[in-house]
Amino acid sequence: MALAGAGFGLFQSPNNRTMIAAAPRERSGGASGMLGTARLLGQTMGAALVAMLLARYPAEGTRISLAVGMGFALLGATLSTFRLLPAGARGSQAVRVLEAPRATGE
Repeated sequence: MALAGAGFGLFQSPNNRTMIAAAPRERSGGASGMLGTARLLGQTMGAALVAMLLARYPAEGTRISLAVGMGFALLGATLSTFRLLPAGARGSQAVRVLEAPRATGE
């Protein structure tokens, strides 16, 4: 759990910053709301899935829950690697994160 917590801590803050910074200024509130909604939906669905597996398989529910969680993590990692392919990299060129403060007229 400590390893997973450290991984989330190292990933989540830069990822959130990049997603919010990539949104146009007038849409940053919507981007933040979508980020929060996705996070809460994932937490809720994950807890519900674990509860369902624990209720359905009392003896092996913990092991099955961990295996399902590992499967979802591997699926997410696989989908993320598509961004490293040439076709995925072309799509990421449209997203530019401006490091300088935004002007009020933008």
